[in-house]
Amino acid sequence: MLAAKVAELLNDQINKEMYSAYLYLDMADYYEDESLEGFANWYYIQAQEEMDHALLFRKYLLNNGGKVTLEAIAKPDKVYTKYEDPLHAAFEHEQYVTALINNIYAAAYEEKDFRTMQFLDWFVKEQGEEEKNAGDMIKKFDLFGHDAKALYMLDNELKARVYAAPSLVLD
Repeated sequence: MLAAKVAELLNDQINKEMYSAYLYLDMADYYEDESLEGFANWYYIQAQEEMDHALLFRKYLLNNGGKVTLEAIAKPDKVYTKYEDPLHAAFEHEQYVTALINNIYAAAYEEKDFRTMQFLDWFVKEQGEEEKNAGDMIKKFDLFGHDAKALYMLDNELKARVYAAPSLVLD
């Protein structure tokens, strides 16, 4: 059985992951409006991944005697005025999510909840990848995003990204 504090944090993480999906859909919509379909594709896929993360937390809670309580999902409140704005917002958001995952991990450690720690190991690794990807997007934009032809090529590169379901399997 999960400790109350750990279960509460896991439940809250479902909401945070759903918010992340909303945030990335909002970014995808911004880029669609700007006719940058590759960037829109990138963030649409990010939204799909975040939905999957929420479902993984939900399933883990259910599989381990926790009760799922779904809360309202906040509306994204970011305003983007430049193409690079969503890139920086995404990087900051991924750092925030990493802190949330680390906080859950710390609570599980305090409770000697090794099963939850093992479950979270995948998310710790995933967050490292997410922060790197977000940082790389900023670097690429800084290198190429201010030249129209290079931006066009970068946008086309991002169109090629395809969705891949997470590799974490829960029984």
